[in-house]
Amino acid sequence: MKRLVTSALALATSALALTATPVGAQDVAITNATLATGDGSAPIEGATVIIRDGKVTAAGSGVSVPAGMQAIDGTGLWVTPGIFSAMTTLGLWDVGAVSESNDQAGGSSPFSAALDVAPALNPASQHVLVSRAAGVTRASIYSRPSSSIFGGQGAVVDLGADPDMVVRPRAFQLVALGESGARIAGGSRTASHALLRNALREARQYGTDARIPGRPARPAERTTGDDIPLDPRLVDNRTERGDDALLTRFDAAALVPVVRGTQPLYVEVERAADILQVLALRTEFPQLDLVLVGVSEGWLVADRIAAAGVPVIADALDDLPERFEQVAATQSNVGRMVAAGVKVAIGNLGGSTGDQPRLAPQYAGNLVALSRVPGASGLTWGQAFATISSIPAEIAGFGGRLGVLAPGAAGDLVLWDGDPLEVSSAVTRVFIDGVEQPRDNHQTRLRERYRDLDESDLPKAYDW
Repeated sequence: MKRLVTSALALATSALALTATPVGAQDVAITNATLATGDGSAPIEGATVIIRDGKVTAAGSGVSVPAGMQAIDGTGLWVTPGIFSAMTTLGLWDVGAVSESNDQAGGSSPFSAALDVAPALNPASQHVLVSRAAGVTRASIYSRPSSSIFGGQGAVVDLGADPDMVVRPRAFQLVALGESGARIAGGSRTASHALLRNALREARQYGTDARIPGRPARPAERTTGDDIPLDPRLVDNRTERGDDALLTRFDAAALVPVVRGTQPLYVEVERAADILQVLALRTEFPQLDLVLVGVSEGWLVADRIAAAGVPVIADALDDLPERFEQVAATQSNVGRMVAAGVKVAIGNLGGSTGDQPRLAPQYAGNLVALSRVPGASGLTWGQAFATISSIPAEIAGFGGRLGVLAPGAAGDLVLWDGDPLEVSSAVTRVFIDGVEQPRDNHQTRLRERYRDLDESDLPKAYDW
């Protein structure tokens, strides 16, 4: 749905793509529905949503349907913005155990921070189709750190049924600290922090050296997506940048936007002490645009996270310590951080909403239920739904344009046959940029094939 561009033009192009009218966009109104705007407010009954030219033009009660516009009667239905998966590997794999179909990590690659998920994305992956059918319309895709603490550059995508899914390439950089980062870096947190600081310093120096005042560009120079010249005189190899340089020139170039604060740095971290060390990075690198991922013990230092203005992508229901860095894990983690003023989205690197984005409403619903448990800290319905819609969109840089049903926002909306945070509710229709999306996939075809036990319906061997 969006054309892949170089990251030098990604910000402007993604903004333009969200304002252009998508091919096939419908002018449609949903009337008499229960409306969840996604902005944290309570649902509104008997509401109307108007979509024109792929954009929301009105949403709320007392909205009139323009003459001649197609209207869908939403009586008994709920209408919400599309779910925004804050952290997932959708489109990078088909069968996890088959390496040929799995591009989630570059374990043997000579590069790390320079890895870019965009060229590997497969919009025809069944995982994409299944998630779209469940109401997921946008996602932030990442590559798992493996050969290095840096996973590479993630992308923001839409899940529309077309070949162009990238909305913004090189949208963020991912780095693993804590236990996983320590294991990759050499067996200790001291190693991972030294590696991270060294990499950021090399990138900062690289960005300075690559822009020599008064030096004209030469034909031999190439640019990264961030307009950083690669001058053979300076950066052809690590030796020319110093005997102790650890990064390849491409990895160094990829981290220049991070140290300049123009590309967010997503940091995987769980332990409270590790969280504080990440926040302290701004002492040396004040322009870092940080996002914390995981954050099982975030509630212990929630006031410090809130004061730093750093958003969090957390697992909704970490209630028992799986590792030593999660000793203080509690189901009330998200509720306590939100109460302290932290901006929290639901998502993680694996095992929950990251692997199965379609389960995000179930996790959000558990946070609502938790608010009714004596002594626990949960969220209101509106707050919980915002953790899977408007807040991940804000963290990804699309605040007010995605994850909400408000004038000017993209026409991503989902119709449900009941409360979307109840597991008994199902999606009935999905729109992305005002275009209604197909909801068929391998799972739905299997369901229809085996709906009854009539042996005359035995499957054809190669029936797609």
